[in-house]
Amino acid sequence: MEHIRCLIIGSGPAGYTAAIYASRANLQPVLYEGLQPGGQLTITDSIENFPGFPEELSGTELMDRMREQVEKFSVEIRPHICVKSDLSRAPYHFWFDDQTEVTADAVIIATGASAKFLGLDDEKKYMGQGVSACATCDGFFYRKRTVAVVGGGDTACGEALYLAGLAAKVYLIVRKPFLRASKIMQDRVMQNPKIEILFETNTLGLFGENGVEGAHLVFRKGENDERRYDLPIDGFFLAIGHKPNSDIFKPWVETDETGFIKTLDGTPKTNVPGVFAAGDVADPTYRQAIVAAGSGCKAAMEAEKYLMTL
Repeated sequence: MEHIRCLIIGSGPAGYTAAIYASRANLQPVLYEGLQPGGQLTITDSIENFPGFPEELSGTELMDRMREQVEKFSVEIRPHICVKSDLSRAPYHFWFDDQTEVTADAVIIATGASAKFLGLDDEKKYMGQGVSACATCDGFFYRKRTVAVVGGGDTACGEALYLAGLAAKVYLIVRKPFLRASKIMQDRVMQNPKIEILFETNTLGLFGENGVEGAHLVFRKGENDERRYDLPIDGFFLAIGHKPNSDIFKPWVETDETGFIKTLDGTPKTNVPGVFAAGDVADPTYRQAIVAAGSGCKAAMEAEKYLMTL
């Protein structure tokens, strides 16, 4: 059984930033990269809004640079996935997919949140080439173009409204005959001349030679008046929610109804002493790389304070 002073689980902007600060504070952090080294940002094709990088770069490039900086501080980075945890008492106990077990005094959970997809093969095929799960991240690249947003809740309506400020035309693809969003969001969408709502519509697939050029849609699928048609679009945005990667911590760490880890009083502290949450796993609202990085910094600083009390 290996004992670690400061364990970081996750390797996106939050995990990497936490590792940098923890190492500088001499906490001897060990970072487990998890299922997707670099986090969700690695599937973002182009980034222009991360401070300090005026040149356009891909999410993979940005994460590679962060990882390089982590390595500069001699942080031990391990490629394995945490599959089980026991936070019932300190030191906290963790199991990994390589059959190893560790205990830790302080823990920073930075496992992120995964965007929900429709399950179409074309979503993977065109990811970063017209398919996105973040309008704030990628909307700029569709200025004066035609895009579609999938979803009928507040998130989808918010994405559609954001994109309407950039794109020439926004289709909101809703599988039900109504919107689930709050009344005020419904009113804003319906009153926006750039947004057209396609009720009772499902996406069957996407098409295009060098990226998304259109979507195969079906109206009232399975009904007598079912109609299939192709909709020309340049971008396809998924807004059907995110699933926080928090399941293995749920028996001990408090979460909201969706699974996002609750933190205390604007800090990265969870209800378990010495266990901190950073990045998208604890952020149902912003889900931006710069916000995640900032929360990783705060988590490391709080971990340092906690370890000083032991």
